[in-house]
Amino acid sequence: MIETLDHGDIRELRLSRPPVNALSPELLAGLGTAVASAPAAGARAIVISGAAGTFSAGLDVPLLLTLSQPALSQTWRDLYRMLRSIACSEIPIAAAVTGHAPAGGTVIAMFCDYRVAAEGDWKLGLTEVQVGLQLPPVILAALRREVGARTAERLAVNGSLISPAEALRCGLVHELAPPQLVIDRALKWCRDLLALPPLAMSATRKDARSDLHQLFHRGLDEEVETMSRFWSNHETQTALHAMVARLKKK
Repeated sequence: MIETLDHGDIRELRLSRPPVNALSPELLAGLGTAVASAPAAGARAIVISGAAGTFSAGLDVPLLLTLSQPALSQTWRDLYRMLRSIACSEIPIAAAVTGHAPAGGTVIAMFCDYRVAAEGDWKLGLTEVQVGLQLPPVILAALRREVGARTAERLAVNGSLISPAEALRCGLVHELAPPQLVIDRALKWCRDLLALPPLAMSATRKDARSDLHQLFHRGLDEEVETMSRFWSNHETQTALHAMVARLKKK
C-alpha cells in the first residue's frame, strides 16, 4: 500500500491503494511506521505523495463501518500514531499533494512541514462535519496553526472543500505546480533545506515546530476514545451510511 522510492537521501513514500488511496487501518499503521523508520534507513527528508489526480480520499468509510468497536478504536489509535509520526518527525517532510485530498488526505498533508499541490480542478479540505463527525481537536489545532483562527473556523465548521488556488491563498498549501511537477517540486524543497547547515537548520526547525509537538505530548488517549465513541453515535452513523449510499449510486 506504500511504495518506497529513494532519491538519494530523500525517501518518497507514495500511497498506493487504488483506486483512491482510501485510508484503511493497514495503510494508516503502515504510513506511520514508514515515516518513523525512515531516518534509521538513512533518509534525511521525506516526501509523501499519491497517485496522479488523487492524493488520498481520506478514511475508507465503507470499510470502517464494518469494523467491530475494538477494531474501530484501534483504527483511531493508528490514525493518531500516524499523525504523531509526521508532526514529530526528526527529519523534514514535504507533502506532494497530487490531486483530490478531502478529509484525511488534507490532514496528512497538513501535518507535514511543506505542501506542494497540483494545479487543476480538484478539491481539498476538512469535510468531517459534512459526514456527521466532530473535527478532532488535535486536527483543529493544527489547522489554526496553518491558516489562523478565523479561517480555520470557517473551513472546519462548514466542512468546506476548496480549490488548490484558494488553499494557496489561505495558507493551507505553500506552493502550486503543474501536476507532472508536483513531486519534483517537493523533492526540490527538501534538497534546498538539506543544503543548509544541518545543525542550525534542525535545531531551528525543532523549535519552530515545538507547538505542534506539544499537541501530541499532552496525552491524547481520552481524545482518541472520544472520537471513537463519536463515530458510533446515531447521528454520525446515519450521515456516514448516507454518504456511502451516495457513493454507490455514482
